[in-house]
Amino acid sequence: MRSWHGRRGDDGIFGGSGFQPLPIQLVNKYNILYSLDMINLKPVEFRGCSLDDLRAFPLAAKREAGHQLDQVQNGQEPDDWKPMSTVGQGVKEIRIRDATGAFRIIYVAKFADAVYVLHCFQKKAAKTSKADLDLAAKRYRDLLKELNQ
Repeated sequence: MRSWHGRRGDDGIFGGSGFQPLPIQLVNKYNILYSLDMINLKPVEFRGCSLDDLRAFPLAAKREAGHQLDQVQNGQEPDDWKPMSTVGQGVKEIRIRDATGAFRIIYVAKFADAVYVLHCFQKKAAKTSKADLDLAAKRYRDLLKELNQ
């Protein structure tokens, strides 16, 4: 895992070149506060190409996705979600809307070790496509095998 000490620039969420170094005095103070705040956070693990798919979202949708995943990492529910029992037990879908369309993040947070993002995509129709559901279900089954569940 990489350590990051700095502020995000305009496009620094989930990639981009928005790194701006902080003065060393702030870094030292930041490390202490950051470490205390990070104690209860679950890491986020992106399965398959889900991180690349998320990075392809428009900037506003990426920012909202980051905020919603942060809430999940902190043990809270996202603002707009629904259960995805057709994908697997405990799987949920974060629903994001912005001016460019509807975006979805399918994830599972029921395991103690991490929040697993199974699939990220832009929704094109009122009903989620079978291909998107099948891909998320396959990644969930693969995850269960890896975790010996």
